[in-house]
Amino acid sequence: MDGIWKRLVSGGKNHSSKEAGNNQKNATAVSNHAYDNGRNLDYNTNGKSHDSQNNDARHPTASNTSKHDADISDNNQKIKYNIDDFQLIRTLGTGSFGRVFLSKYKEDNSIYAIKRLKKSVVIRQKQVDHITNEKAILSRIKHPFLVRMYGTFKDDRYLYIMMEFVIGGEFFTYLRRCRHFDNETSRFYAAQVVLMFEYLHGKNIIYRDLKPENILIDKDGYLKLTDFGFAKAIEYRTFTLCGTPEYIAPEVLLNKGHGKPVDWWTLGILIYEMVVGFPPFYDDEPMGIYQKILAGKIFFPKYFDKNCKSLVKRLLTPDLTKRYGNLKGGVSDIKLHKWFYNYDFNSLISKKVDPPYIPKVSSYDDSSNFEEYPDSHEQPTAVTGNADPFIDW
Repeated sequence: MDGIWKRLVSGGKNHSSKEAGNNQKNATAVSNHAYDNGRNLDYNTNGKSHDSQNNDARHPTASNTSKHDADISDNNQKIKYNIDDFQLIRTLGTGSFGRVFLSKYKEDNSIYAIKRLKKSVVIRQKQVDHITNEKAILSRIKHPFLVRMYGTFKDDRYLYIMMEFVIGGEFFTYLRRCRHFDNETSRFYAAQVVLMFEYLHGKNIIYRDLKPENILIDKDGYLKLTDFGFAKAIEYRTFTLCGTPEYIAPEVLLNKGHGKPVDWWTLGILIYEMVVGFPPFYDDEPMGIYQKILAGKIFFPKYFDKNCKSLVKRLLTPDLTKRYGNLKGGVSDIKLHKWFYNYDFNSLISKKVDPPYIPKVSSYDDSSNFEEYPDSHEQPTAVTGNADPFIDW
């Protein structure tokens, strides 16, 4: 036992906190909040950088992209794109690997968010496999509460991922503006996350990075999960240390191997953060957060709904044999819990439940819900021929 595992068990803090903090800083993502995984750990514990992709590229209306709405499962992309086919309107976010642009397809004026990644940096940071894996996962999923990928293409300098433009902005920003949500609002959003995970787990995909920063709000007030940089297709368990410190499950910290139950743990953290305004395990240093997670003590304010508290406690149990979502009843144990008593999940997935908040937008390409970023004219190193690992991109 060495590294972070030994320090967690021994209670070491000072040096290890700095090292864990450096891992956080290295895990730079594409842009701010939904584009920025500043809270994230690296894919591993050796301090290598990871650009978590932030698939929060956004798409306003189905009617505006009907030509490009073909199924691209198994990488069977119907249309071959080129960056010259698009007008890059403005930057939605920036990061160490590149930028996300609000983009207009010139042929029919449909709107997308295009993530442009510097190939040379991806290769230097040893993130080729992770980005290729993310593309593979995105090509397999199609769900109303998951961000959609419409295509990929490349040139000598960049990789491009063509994503839907989720016009309503970042869930993180909305939560911080409200400080915290009431019980009904929290339930509305939590129920959508339940359906997201039910779908992904049905495809043997674990997400592993739930947090407000990785959720977007669409024009209709419903959520879209983005950033599949840490997602992984598994049969049983995996052992990679990754995620966001405040949201990491105990079995990940203890290197016991983890699987689908980690996502249900993160749901418990998210519900608590929505109700209270901050996560249940918090410290100024990552190592302090980890120690509190392993200690397992949770403070519930008096205003915390008793049924909500009951569900959170069942999700945030370190014992996998008792954690909701991982029992014999599976996701049904969560859906049938008292907090979701009589909740109509069928109406929810059909978007027939009135949302508590609908973003204000003036047009289908309105980007006012996102921050402004300065332009960049840098020219990264070209990668071609045998040096290019993205031949099939």
